Order: sequence, then structure tokens, then C-alpha cells
Amino acid sequence: MVKAAVPFVLCLSLAGTFECVLGQAALAAGEGAGQAGPESAPALHLTLKGALEAAADNNPDVLLYKERIEQARSQAQTQLGALLPNVSATVRQTRQTQFRGTYGLDPVRSDPFSIFDTRVSATQNLLSASLIQRWRASREVLHAAEFEADARMFDTMASTALLYMEGLKAAAMVKMHEANQSIMSELLGIVKQRQRGGVATGLDIARLEAQLAAERQRGASARYDFEHATLSLVNLLALPYESRLVLADDWSMDAQDAPLLQHAVEEALAHRPEVQAQFTRVKASELTYSSITGERLPSLVAQGDYGLIGNRWNNTLDTYQMALSLQLPIFDGGQREGRIAEARSQLRQEALRMRSVLNRVKMEVHDALASLAAAKEQVEIAQVGLQMATKELGLARERFAVITAASHFELTNGLSAVARARENLVQALFQLNAARINLARATGSLGALS
Repeated sequence: MVKAAVPFVLCLSLAGTFECVLGQAALAAGEGAGQAGPESAPALHLTLKGALEAAADNNPDVLLYKERIEQARSQAQTQLGALLPNVSATVRQTRQTQFRGTYGLDPVRSDPFSIFDTRVSATQNLLSASLIQRWRASREVLHAAEFEADARMFDTMASTALLYMEGLKAAAMVKMHEANQSIMSELLGIVKQRQRGGVATGLDIARLEAQLAAERQRGASARYDFEHATLSLVNLLALPYESRLVLADDWSMDAQDAPLLQHAVEEALAHRPEVQAQFTRVKASELTYSSITGERLPSLVAQGDYGLIGNRWNNTLDTYQMALSLQLPIFDGGQREGRIAEARSQLRQEALRMRSVLNRVKMEVHDALASLAAAKEQVEIAQVGLQMATKELGLARERFAVITAASHFELTNGLSAVARARENLVQALFQLNAARINLARATGSLGALS
């Protein structure tokens, strides 16, 4: 779960007092987006839920899979049409001559004469096991296409959520490096003041300036990471590239309890569209195999037509014809047996793919739960590490301010420890929220993510 505008507090001891740097990733994201985009472009405040909905509605890959559903629906309609009556009508007016010898008469050509012929013809398959199974197989293919579209949509939503977290991480890193630069700049001023008093050396100032330059470099890299994440989001959501995104949500810092392993696996097998899609593919392969073997059975077809025929349209007599055909397949050169063997192999392949999909889904659930547990532990350790590093820096700062002969290395080491601890906390929080997204995707509950 992601909560809006959740601050994380980083406290440092400076000049005997505590100053707290309140860093909000959402605020940093808005400022970063404002700096990256053109001033004329309106800001788009994007929540995580809004990003997921936009990904499901606008992403070209998702729309492509939705079009495949329409294609499969059309194919099912075509197979259904083979079971329904086939009705056609013809109207023909001819002017012709005939060679009478063709009919055993005088070997002469007849005089020109006219024939008007109009009729309605109908054909109906009364009994065909093969056609029925083909139609049922096409319906299963349609269902498989629907599940595949859902799987693609969930994959895109998961990628969107992870990119959103990448943006929040980059925004938090920007804010963190800015806070580090502010502290280093203040300490640099204090060291320069002590140098004028003859207590600090130029080497002390050079070390702090080197650390400050390194922080500025890392800050510039973090700003690019944020811009890259927002551009990737714009591309994934099919938004105009001149859009300025403001990430309105922040990641959650609460470590919620993970579901039980067995319950998570059962939920995944019941809700993952990949599992349902592969199940329908297996069923479609079974029906396709049954339709080909059904070609060995007799089929019954009814045919008939009714019409008018004469010399002119106003000089006609009604005619009709009716037929009932029973087709008995005997031998086709072994072609049918070859197609049966091919369908049997395809059925076995789909069954093996089903085992592979089940194993992959179970593995993803196990991995997501393990990742979530590790991320929780990392957050706890990072929070403790930040507290200790902040305490170390405060003591070093106090010692440096009171004891004139205090070593500058303690101060620089404290600054480095705090910077690493902050970065570790940001990374741990990112891993925690990414693990939640991966668990939601693994269990098929990504739609409930907000």
C-alpha cells in the first residue's frame, strides 16, 4: 500500500541543537518535474492508482492484446457460421443457342431463345461432430485471448508501479543529497572560520570540499534518474512527451505482515490470468484434437433449392430440389491421421506448458514473499543505522566544536556515515515497496494496489 505524503525524518545535531530535515519524496518529485519540463507545459499530478488506470487504458501493448480478443471473437463467429444454415439467392436471365446434337437430336443449331431462372438455395449441416468441436475450440481460444490480455495488462500495471517507485526513489535521493550538501556547506563554513583562527588546516577544508563535490555529482545523477523514470512513465502511459509529471503519492514505511505461503500460492493459482489462459489453451487443444478425430465419423448434410424458371420473368414455372447427403470418410491418403498425430503432439505440448506456468507462478510467489521479508529486515536495520550514524555525527560535531585539537577525520567520517545511512534507508524503503508490488503481481491482486 502507498500512502500520500508520508515524510521521513532525518535529524542531525548542529551547533549543539537539533535540526530536522523533513524530506517528502512527493514534494521532491514535483520540484524535479518542474525543473525538467518546459514552463509552458501544465503539471500532471499523477497518483499511483491513476498511473495504474492509465496504463490499463492507454498502453499500446495492452490495446494490441485487446484487439487480439476481437480477432479471436471473429474466428469463433466464423466457426459458428459453419453450423448455421447457408442460404443464397440467384437471379439469371440468359439469351442463348444450343447445338441440338448434344441431346441426340438433329445436328443443327437451335434458334436463339431466352431463359429466366431465379431460385433460393439452402445448405444445413445436420450432424457433424468435427464442426461442433471446432466451434467449441474457437470459443476456448477466445477465452485464452481474454486471459492473455489480462496478463499483459497486469504486467504493464506492475511495470508502471515499479517505475513510479523508481521515480519516488530518485526524488528521495535528490532530496537526500540536497540535505547532505546543506550540512556539508554549513560545516565547511565552520571549518573555514576555524582556519582563520589557526585551528583548522587547508587539508581539512580540501577534504570537505571534495565530499561536497561528490555529493553534488551524486545529486546530479539522482536528478537524471528522476527525469528518466518520469520519461519512462510518460512512454508507458502513452502520454505526450512534453507532459510534466508530479508524483503525488509517497511510498509507505509501514511493514505489514506478509500472507501465509500456502494461502498466497492458492490465491495466485486462482487469480493469475496466465494460469487461466494456459488452462483454456489446454482445453482448446483437447477440443481441436477431438474435432480432427471426429472427421472419422459420418456427417449428415441437407440441401435444397426452390425457384422459378421460364422464357421470361412473367412466363415461369416453379421448381425445387431437395437432398439429404450422408458422407462416410473412408481413406484420404493418410492426411487425417497425420493431422491427428500433430494435434495430439500440440495437446501434449500445452500440457507441459501448463506445468511450466504453474511452477513459474509458485516460484514467483515464493520469491516475492522472500523479497518482502528481506526488505522488512533491511528497513529496520537501515533505520537503526541512520540513528547511530546521526548520533555519531552529532558527537563528532560537538567534539570538533568544543575541543580545539579534535581530529577532523571524525567529522568527515560522521558525514560519510550519515550519507551512507540515508542512502541505505532510501534503498531499503524502495525495496520494501517494490516487494509489495511484486507480491501483488505474483498473487494476481494487483488491481487492489493503491
